[in-house]
Amino acid sequence: MEILLPKMGESVAEATIIKWVVAEGQTVSADEPIIEIATDKVDSEVPAPEDGVLVKHLVSEGDVVQVGQPIAEFSIAGEAVVVSAEGASDAPGPTLAPSEPAPVASPVPSEEVIAEVSAPLALSQPPVPGDKLSRESGGRFYSPLVRSIAQKEGIGQVELDAIPGSGKGGRVTKRDILAFVEAGGQGHALQVPKPAVAPPQPKSVPSSSVPSPNSATSMDGEDEIVEMDRMRKLIADHMVRSVQTSPHVTSFVEADVTRIVDWRNKNKIDFQSQTGQKLTFTPFFIEAVAKALREFPGVNASVDGDRIVLKKGIHIGMAAATPEGNLIVPVIRNADRYNLNGLATIVNDLATRARQGALQPDEISGGTYTVSNVGTFGNVFGTPIINQPQVGILALGAIRKKPSVVESPEGDMIAVRHMMFLSHSYDHRVVDGQLGGSFVRRVADHLEAFDSNRPVV
Repeated sequence: MEILLPKMGESVAEATIIKWVVAEGQTVSADEPIIEIATDKVDSEVPAPEDGVLVKHLVSEGDVVQVGQPIAEFSIAGEAVVVSAEGASDAPGPTLAPSEPAPVASPVPSEEVIAEVSAPLALSQPPVPGDKLSRESGGRFYSPLVRSIAQKEGIGQVELDAIPGSGKGGRVTKRDILAFVEAGGQGHALQVPKPAVAPPQPKSVPSSSVPSPNSATSMDGEDEIVEMDRMRKLIADHMVRSVQTSPHVTSFVEADVTRIVDWRNKNKIDFQSQTGQKLTFTPFFIEAVAKALREFPGVNASVDGDRIVLKKGIHIGMAAATPEGNLIVPVIRNADRYNLNGLATIVNDLATRARQGALQPDEISGGTYTVSNVGTFGNVFGTPIINQPQVGILALGAIRKKPSVVESPEGDMIAVRHMMFLSHSYDHRVVDGQLGGSFVRRVADHLEAFDSNRPVV
């Protein structure tokens, strides 16, 4: 059979071959990765469709390959079929005949991390040290399938590293980790021997040593040079291009979100019991931004040469930092069509699959406006960089209790309120101060006007 480069989303037409995991003539089990690929959005893998032998590589590392193009010849005893681009999955899963519908692909971007209360757009809390599942640990590679099983079973990184691997080069296979789980090693009772500690070596760098790509290199025993990984290079290029393309202007507004904080504190338990969804602050802010974008279509736009493209769909991206310090932006499509329950559902779904490395390329593309959570880092406001080709981005600061002047029929008074800053950066080529400033003010108005008597569902 021929293995074709799988379809990875409507907006992805090609991928770059990063590395062959399986050599020609090597036996491989179903669902184990055979090749690593990369698009301009995420890195991913293509798994073996069945148990068999990888007969021949049809492309080389570094090649740019179109979706549907054959990448390898694969041998299955007694069978000879061609897997179509829709039938081949880029994530562990069952193999389908060409006539069957394709499974949902699961490319492997970096994991996403966001906080919750003080960081309203958070998708998860930072991982506990030692429990982060990485693509490599001490030079050992783990497939997405193995990592997802480990995460589901509560297997930490130390325990994962201690599992004997039967795959090539000691790689842990699906069978290895399932055998570990069946034997009772579920991330709790396994005793892992401590590795021997090598004696300290003098700080010196032999003149003949040549650092390998992506390695950290000690130059003089004091400084360290770290090669950018592929994702960091893409982010760097994207940020530089944005600043060179758009003249950035930032407007700031402070919003009183006390009503939202009080309503959520009062109703979050009932909300979860009735809907099955955890209620974070994210849906409240997405709802307010979506309303404002409907009222100010000039902000929900992009620039095409001398033309302004006003977008009909409101697709809000949520910028988030990964544990590695990189950036990824999952998109909530048609965000204005969801109620609070719907927004909570889709936000939680994106959060879960982002942590599992299961976002599809289409889920991090096509955004028309972006929000960024600087409150994650305890910041009160920031000046975010526009996600091209959009024309605006909103930074949400941390929610803090502050003394504030409150107007009432009885007169003004000072009260403790929950306050936060909204920072709106916009492309001054097409968004002037009146539009950019009015938009962020309207977002704050929607937040402050939240109905305290709103029903839970």
